[in-house]
Amino acid sequence: MAEEHKHGYYTGDIHNQFVEEHHVPGIKKTIWKTFWILLGVTIFEVAIAFAPLNKELLQWIFVVLTIVKSAYIVGIFMHLFHEQFTFKYTILLPFILIVYLIFIALAEGVYLFDIAK
Repeated sequence: MAEEHKHGYYTGDIHNQFVEEHHVPGIKKTIWKTFWILLGVTIFEVAIAFAPLNKELLQWIFVVLTIVKSAYIVGIFMHLFHEQFTFKYTILLPFILIVYLIFIALAEGVYLFDIAK
C-alpha cells in the first residue's frame, strides 16, 4: 500500500503536532484576479488625481473608491463574499453605524464650532 504524503509542518513546540496545510484549488487565479482589479482601481485613482475636478468632489471619489477597495479585500481574503446573507450584515451593520456616528459627530462638531465664533 502506498504511503500518503501530506503537506504541512510540525509546530516545533512541546506538543510537536503536525499541522496539515490546506490546498484550495484555483486560489492563484483568485489572487491574480484580485490583484488586477485592485491595480485597475488604483490606476483610476491616480488618473483622476490629475483631472481638473473640484477638490471636494475628488476627495469624495477617493473615499468611495477606498471603501470599495477595502470591501473587496475583506470580501475576498476574509471570505465574506462566500458567507450567508445574515452573517454578512451582522458584520457590516455595526461598521456602517460606527461610520455614520463618526460622520454625525464631525458634522455636529463643525456646527458647534461655527456657532462659538
